[in-house]
Amino acid sequence: MYHKPKIVVIGGGTGLPIILRGLRDKDVDITAIVTVADDGGSSGILRNYVNVVPPGDIRNALVALCDLPPLEQQIFQYRFESKDSFLAGHAIGNLIISALNEMKGDIFSAVQELSAMMKIHGHIFPVANEPLTLNAEFMDGQVLSGESEITAAHSQIKRVWVSATHDDGHQVAAMHQVIDAIMAADQIVLGPGSLFTSILPNLMIRNVGEAVAKTKAEVIYICNIMTQKGETDHFTDADHVRVLNNHLGCHFIDTVLVNIQPVPEDYINFQQWNEISQPVRHDFAGLREQGCRVISANFVRLRNNGAFHDQRSVVAELMNRLHDVHD
Repeated sequence: MYHKPKIVVIGGGTGLPIILRGLRDKDVDITAIVTVADDGGSSGILRNYVNVVPPGDIRNALVALCDLPPLEQQIFQYRFESKDSFLAGHAIGNLIISALNEMKGDIFSAVQELSAMMKIHGHIFPVANEPLTLNAEFMDGQVLSGESEITAAHSQIKRVWVSATHDDGHQVAAMHQVIDAIMAADQIVLGPGSLFTSILPNLMIRNVGEAVAKTKAEVIYICNIMTQKGETDHFTDADHVRVLNNHLGCHFIDTVLVNIQPVPEDYINFQQWNEISQPVRHDFAGLREQGCRVISANFVRLRNNGAFHDQRSVVAELMNRLHDVHD
């Protein structure tokens, strides 16, 4: 009997939709597990006023995996201009997700309903069924709460953890569907995305971190191409993996995808992409010490004076790993 490979992609931000779009037309069963700790922009405003899980990352995942005509996708992604003061900056999709959350009574049910409406390829699961707050302790001992504040601090982070936004002392946990997907997966993909604010917030939910550490699936980390100002300045690829392993207390990363194509210094517009610092340096010995398989190749795509992951080459490598594991 044919077994369609199950891939679980965990993350948030702009990196998650790149991978999802590349996988959606492959012969795989996709589950996207999306962070709910964003408190900036439209997501943050809606979170504060409507008491909803921040919808922005969920919206982008829905569009990446949907089967709607281009115009309907554009409407869902449309963001009101600043002159529309009442709705300024809000994406229509964020408002729809917030409305469904109110109608259904929780974000998990709302996203499943919207997934059916938008003819999603696969599954999209918010990592938690409630808004979460990201907390960080910095190397200088300072502690901050809130993803946007942590990012704006541009200071080196020692560790992060999550708590329920409406904290009544209960332990945050993912829905059983999230854990079941991780345990049944053939491949778990982390990244690309902000190490401390897009990837780790998911893994810091205890039952998610435990499941990722225990699953028999191959856990693949797509290492960032550029470091992030303050957060990962001067980090090597091995440093990124070390932070992930340290947060879960074990060596759980099996394979790392590393870009070795140089990024031309004069190409990057550091004013436009003001959150990045420099290309991630390589430490292959450090990766091997942590028991990682290293796949190094040209994974970069230069566009708009920035350096991004090339969807086609990254997804091709993910599919290669599936075949290698099952052959």
